[in-house]
Amino acid sequence: MRNSAAVLCHDQRCLEALDAALAEVGIRLVKCPSRDEALELVVAGRCTTLIVDFDLPGAEEVVRMASLLPPRQKPALLAVAGHAWPGTGEAFHSGASSILYRPLDAKQIKNALKVGRKGSRPQQRRSARYEMKTLVHLECDHRAFPAISIDIGEYGLAVQAAEPVPITSDLVFRCLLPGTRFTLQGHAEVIWAGDHGRAGMFFSELTFDARKHLRHWLSLRHAHSRNKHAHPMLPPEDAQVSFAAAGE
Repeated sequence: MRNSAAVLCHDQRCLEALDAALAEVGIRLVKCPSRDEALELVVAGRCTTLIVDFDLPGAEEVVRMASLLPPRQKPALLAVAGHAWPGTGEAFHSGASSILYRPLDAKQIKNALKVGRKGSRPQQRRSARYEMKTLVHLECDHRAFPAISIDIGEYGLAVQAAEPVPITSDLVFRCLLPGTRFTLQGHAEVIWAGDHGRAGMFFSELTFDARKHLRHWLSLRHAHSRNKHAHPMLPPEDAQVSFAAAGE
């Protein structure tokens, strides 16, 4: 029963979509009538995936508790939610590896399973994030629109657009890392989005070169942040010189 998914969901249409998609990738759906039963399967190591419907009371607690398990014991954590806050925000902050948006379809379920199996989004989300104000070009379904970045980390980016950012698992983005000549670009999964254009993205596809430049840029920001606290009079322009050198 190890290659199975514990599913805490009472929506028949969602259950049917999940059952069909899971069966295609060789995973058995185990319907859990209660939070306790779902957690018992997870703690016992009897499932590879936990899927929780965030329309149910206490859903956030189930995912959060499962996210506390040791890495080897922790299953992929998927949340079923609507397209708007607070559902997406609660699911993301509880530690879900990925979010399934209603109405469910086979493609997004399979993509979410791939993301969940790759590793630990909860640990990634806790990585350092730094304020970054730069123009971000977004593209989805052959439609391009601009946004302004809010902050960035090694695994994701938060933006503010003039219109709601579409919920998608394949958003193309590009932006210039401030203080450098390097254009960061790749594909991202929108893991939460508000009605007023604010959204959070998880980098689902970055080239080795892009990730190397981003890590270097973040390390310089971290070093500058530490130096700023140690030497309050240090001018921020010093950091901009370093960033420019990094992009050459």
